[in-house]
Amino acid sequence: MLKRVFVAPDPGRLRLRFASRAVLGIGLAVVVCGLAGHSLVGAVTGGLAALLALFTVTDAPVRGQAVTTALLPAVGLPVLAAAAELRDHPVARDLAFLAVVGAGVYARRWGPRGHSLGVFAFMTFFVAQFLHARVGQLPELYAAVLLSVLTAAAVRFGLWCYERRLPPAPVPAAPAAGGLARVTTRQAVQATAGSAFALVLGQLVSGQRWYWAVGATWWIFVNTASRGETLVRGFRRVLGTVIGIALGLLVVVPLHGAPLATAVLVAASVFGIFYTAAVSYTWMMLWVTLLAELLYGLLGVLGPGLLALRLAETAVGAAGAVLAVLFVLPVTTHTTTDAWIQRALRCVHACTAEAAARLAGDQAADPALRVAELEQLLGRVRLSVAPLVHPLNPLLGRKRRARRVLALLDDCAREIRGLVTVAADPEASHDARLAAACWRVETAVEALTEGAPGHVTHPAEPPAEPALAHLHGLERALSDLAEPLRTPPAATGLVRA
Repeated sequence: MLKRVFVAPDPGRLRLRFASRAVLGIGLAVVVCGLAGHSLVGAVTGGLAALLALFTVTDAPVRGQAVTTALLPAVGLPVLAAAAELRDHPVARDLAFLAVVGAGVYARRWGPRGHSLGVFAFMTFFVAQFLHARVGQLPELYAAVLLSVLTAAAVRFGLWCYERRLPPAPVPAAPAAGGLARVTTRQAVQATAGSAFALVLGQLVSGQRWYWAVGATWWIFVNTASRGETLVRGFRRVLGTVIGIALGLLVVVPLHGAPLATAVLVAASVFGIFYTAAVSYTWMMLWVTLLAELLYGLLGVLGPGLLALRLAETAVGAAGAVLAVLFVLPVTTHTTTDAWIQRALRCVHACTAEAAARLAGDQAADPALRVAELEQLLGRVRLSVAPLVHPLNPLLGRKRRARRVLALLDDCAREIRGLVTVAADPEASHDARLAAACWRVETAVEALTEGAPGHVTHPAEPPAEPALAHLHGLERALSDLAEPLRTPPAATGLVRA
């Protein structure tokens, strides 16, 4: 796990910049709230609002990010008001919380913006429970949210907008469907059912900290699309929480809320959350747990008993998520993985066609954008296949085949990158054999994704020309993919024959 976090590639140091900018933006937001005369509760609310504004907004274009950021208070402030108004009415409060859960997950059908606004709405309600917000505090909390989101936006779009220097990468949308066949609809029902279970059982465990169970259920559902993904994410959440609590007992509890040391560790925790989020959910949860412990220390309520309660509530929330994905409109790992693998293979063909057109002299062809899309699709494939290759998966045959598919898809991506590099060379010339090779790639992809007639054959020995050599390697990888992908789903859990 350590190797995965610290040796994971960071092209362009994007994760480092992402985390560093978060520390700067959230730190400035807290300072602004302090200068505005806000209380500790107001400063914590503002800091968490800035964290969400910097973490959850993922639109591809910078303009889209700015629009989504501007919409966050429009969603968050009414939810904050409702949470405070209903604080002394438990039944109405609980029903409102579940409604926010369902709407927040359902909003993912509208892409990154819907996802961001849904997360912000949920976390606003959650923070109101965390800080025991009351109606009389609303003006201060409103001001804290607005000032912090504005400060975070100033850092993100003014002071440190590194995205302007990056080529926009298309974000692949989830496979579309209608009604209950739509993954976001099924997940909204699942998340609401799981959260209802966590809410009821969480209140039996603790009448004050029950919302931790609902929060655990919610965050397990974020960025998952199948039963297997959710189960693995639940396991990793509990594991990260356990490690974070152990570190909290050693590091945070002895501080007794000392302001300077706590501020330094809060900055380190924020950096850790943003830096590890893309590579390890377990590590991200470790840092989230430490951050929560530090905030409780500032509020003067941290102790071993509270940490034990957090672990219990996290286990309840994980159980709610597991029961929901197993018994409420389950979305199988096979169904989700099938869709993402097929999209990745079609993108392989599109990359090949763009590169061939560029080699043929078409200056309008831009295979680099297709490569960016392929990388994102392969990331989704890895996430979807993660349950099959997990060390705790007892189905060894499926695990071997899943690893084989991932390795061969990585081979495809490597050959595509090489082909695009050759196509970018102005000295590269068109070879008449490129058209035939691209046609063979197209035929192979159709045979693998659509059940098209034809046999995926092993190519002959590679030619010396660089472009043709990469196409040869691509043909070989597609040929080798035929065996694991055409094995019946009952045996592999991967794609349909």
